Amino acid sequence: MYIQKIAATVIFLSSMNLFSESAYAQLSEGEKAVALLTQFTVLPNLPYTTQSGKDLKLDVYLPPQLSSVAPGKAQPLTPVVINFHSGGWARGNKERGQLALLPFLQMGFAAVNIEYRLAKDALAPAAVEDSRCALRWVIRNAKQYGFDTNKIVLTGSSAGGHLALITGMLPVSAGLDRQCATSEEEGWDNAGQQKEMTVAAVVNWYGITDVPAMLRSPEERGYAVEWFGSMSNREQVAQSVSPMTHVRRGLPAVLTIHGDQDTVVPYAQAARLHTALEKAGVPNTLFTIPGGGHGGFSPEQQLSAYTVARRFLVEQRILAK
Repeated sequence: MYIQKIAATVIFLSSMNLFSESAYAQLSEGEKAVALLTQFTVLPNLPYTTQSGKDLKLDVYLPPQLSSVAPGKAQPLTPVVINFHSGGWARGNKERGQLALLPFLQMGFAAVNIEYRLAKDALAPAAVEDSRCALRWVIRNAKQYGFDTNKIVLTGSSAGGHLALITGMLPVSAGLDRQCATSEEEGWDNAGQQKEMTVAAVVNWYGITDVPAMLRSPEERGYAVEWFGSMSNREQVAQSVSPMTHVRRGLPAVLTIHGDQDTVVPYAQAARLHTALEKAGVPNTLFTIPGGGHGGFSPEQQLSAYTVARRFLVEQRILAK
């Protein structure tokens, strides 16, 4: 009986635009898990660029409206979220961040989860270069996978939050897209220059926003020092990859989620970005977790944060109400 109920649930959800809130809320926890398990296609470890002699890879998660299209039929367009993992630019891997995608999958997103070069393989700004190349890969392959390039959302936590911010804020003139050279026409304009890239929004989980400040007291942190190593021009490079440097009108909307007791990435960094974006007229929200540290939020705090994130994405017309 239970198996029959789950099967009926999966068929029911497949007939809808993936997990409407009303339908999904009626499911038991086991049914929710089965729905996710049976609805999505995962394409792991697709190479998106080669840097420092290493193929960098990403995973693609396709919801049923994309993974079940009959050959020869037009792909529907679906919002896509790109996730950047945490680890202070020096540790971690894409697998550690994959569960953070679950709420976005439930909202109806396709997802791309990327790896990037860590400090032991290449110092700053390598991780930023890789993140920009990943965004170019998503745009270049959007037709194949059914990604809606007008509804690209970048997200990540800690160093991943920084990469989400800077990937969405950098102009091509910053010069950090040159590693993404491709012979494919869609990456270049008529003048032979790389095209600008735009995203719809950034959901930043307690990410670094003022990189130079992380290299000097009182906000100096060891992981930031490690990312820049002993390079002589580290202040200049830090400035070039700092979201605060690139605040200007016309940026994508930004949601920042940050605990006010965070000692790893000071809460003051989130507040400074919020103030700067407000002055520039960029739509943005700072959602503060009272008493929250560097992640590790309680289930109630996490639920509140994702509720705010969904509302934010609806307000930006990326998701339907």
